Amino acid sequence: MTYCVGLKLNEGLVLLSDTRTNAGLDNISCYRKMFLWEEPGERVIAIMTAGSLSVTQTTIARLDEAIDDEYADETTSIMRAPNMLRVATIIGDTLCRTRREISDQCRDLKQQASASMIVAGQRKGGDMRLFLIYPEGNFIEATEDTPFLQIGEHKYGKPILDRVVTPETSLADAQKAVLLSMDSTLRSNLSVGMPLDLAVIRNDDCRVSSQRRIQDGDPDFAEMSATWSAALRDSFTKVTL
Repeated sequence: MTYCVGLKLNEGLVLLSDTRTNAGLDNISCYRKMFLWEEPGERVIAIMTAGSLSVTQTTIARLDEAIDDEYADETTSIMRAPNMLRVATIIGDTLCRTRREISDQCRDLKQQASASMIVAGQRKGGDMRLFLIYPEGNFIEATEDTPFLQIGEHKYGKPILDRVVTPETSLADAQKAVLLSMDSTLRSNLSVGMPLDLAVIRNDDCRVSSQRRIQDGDPDFAEMSATWSAALRDSFTKVTL
C-alpha cells in the first residue's frame, strides 16, 4: 500500500509521498512514487502514484516515452499540453488504457490491477491545479472547500488535514501538516513506510521550488513526531467529559 497527499494553497502546492511497496509481509520493497517534470519558468508537473506497481510504472514509462517522441504534440505529451486540464486528461487516458491491458493479462489468474494518481502543476500564465485521477481515467479537482487530495492509505492522516488546512495556510505550516499526517499513517499502518519524498511548488514559479527526501531516522522528523505525540497526550489529559 502507500500514502500520498497533495495540498493546493494560495501560496503554492505541497506534495508528500512514502516509498513502501509490499506484496505480502515477506516481500516489502522501496519504490519512488513521486515523479517530477519541469521546464523552469514555463511549466512544472508532478505525479504521485498508488496501487499496482505494474500499472503505475508502465503508465509513467509511457508518459516519458510520449514526451520523447519526435512526433509528440499537445494531445499526446504532458510537456506540450496547453494547460493542466489537458495534462490530467492525457494522464487519465494513459492510466486507464494501461490498467485495462494489465487487467486483461491477469484475468486468467483472477487478479485485478488498479491504480490511482495525484497530478499537480502549473503552466506559465495559467493557474496551479491539483487533480485526483481514478483508475478509470476520470478525475476530480481540489477546490477552496477541499484544498487537499489523498490516495492510498489515507484515513489515518485525514483528520489533521481536515482540522488545520485551508487555502490560506502558509507553505511552512502546510509542510508540517502533511508530515504530521504521514506520521499518523506510519504509526497506524505498516504498509506505509520511509523514506518520504517532499516537494513544494510555489505559485507562479513554474518549477520545483524545493524537494527533499526524508530518510528513516531523520532527526528533524523524529523530533516533530515526538513533540506532536507529547502535545496530544497533554491535550488528552486536559479534556473532561
